[in-house]
Amino acid sequence: MDGQVKIGVIGLGRMGQHHCRVYSNQKDARLVGVYDIDTHTTKDTAEKYEVEGYSRLEDLLDQVDALTIATPTPTHYAIASQCLERRIHVLLEKPVTDNIKDAEALTSLADNCGSVCLIGHIERFNPAYVELKKVLDRSSVIAINFRRLSPYRVSNTDVDVVLDLMVHDLDLAYDITGRDPEFTYANGLMPFSSSLDHVVAQLFFANGPLVTLTASRVTEQKIRSVDVTCEDCFIEVDFMNKSISIHRGSTGEFLGKTRNGVSYHQESIIERILVPNTEPLSAEIRSFLECIKQNRPPRVSIHDGLKALRMAQNISMLASEQLNQFSINSLLPDRVAAH
Repeated sequence: MDGQVKIGVIGLGRMGQHHCRVYSNQKDARLVGVYDIDTHTTKDTAEKYEVEGYSRLEDLLDQVDALTIATPTPTHYAIASQCLERRIHVLLEKPVTDNIKDAEALTSLADNCGSVCLIGHIERFNPAYVELKKVLDRSSVIAINFRRLSPYRVSNTDVDVVLDLMVHDLDLAYDITGRDPEFTYANGLMPFSSSLDHVVAQLFFANGPLVTLTASRVTEQKIRSVDVTCEDCFIEVDFMNKSISIHRGSTGEFLGKTRNGVSYHQESIIERILVPNTEPLSAEIRSFLECIKQNRPPRVSIHDGLKALRMAQNISMLASEQLNQFSINSLLPDRVAAH
């Protein structure tokens, strides 16, 4: 495609606003219009970015080459299918849909229409993860431990915590291992809502690695991290602060003396990896635009989104079954269970 890509944004909540901001600064794209079911939000956003605010979705679709869909998950299928039927390129926020049947139908439609369909698993574009993949190319992985924790008051509650948070790390687990697990175990709690709020899952692969994932929206601290145990090192990654530390055993005993004459020996070495200060969303959108202009497949395809969704739904089912079997909620303190 020559010239600027004409872009629209559907869904103007927190994530949709970020997409508008990034698109407005792209030289290869021109933000031409926005749409939200809240007409006041549409009007305010259109004025902010000096674009057209549409009261009908169909009118926006007539004006664009590509769209971001950042609406609630249950609406993804209906909106994305309209776009793909018109052969509009789509950046669809994760998860791809809220059920397997719709995700499979959308995947088939995307395959047949020829449009770029990138699923917004944004951690794939996090520079800390990009650098981690380079380190793992040279290491033999034994175990991986993902943690994705958030306070309840700022969490998305239109889906359970597996679809809201853990699905990010399930996509990364697939990307790192390149295969399906042999066995999956999961357990969860529902202290604050009628859906799973805190889930721990383990993925077992033949010959490793052992993957453990924790997702929670009942913590007061926001954490996005992964620890990787390898045969020759231990790696700590903070996705929020974009930092990587690699702990290695020293190759030999190193004796020395401090200034006051105290002897010591070095037992380990810590390497700090230089991580570029790149905004993941900007990297994701640049990649999306490059795929459109160069007619190449996206880094995170709709097939990747479907794989992550299948695993997420399986984990939700297993965690719910365990919860029902053991009635874990009855063990919670009254003040928490009654929240």
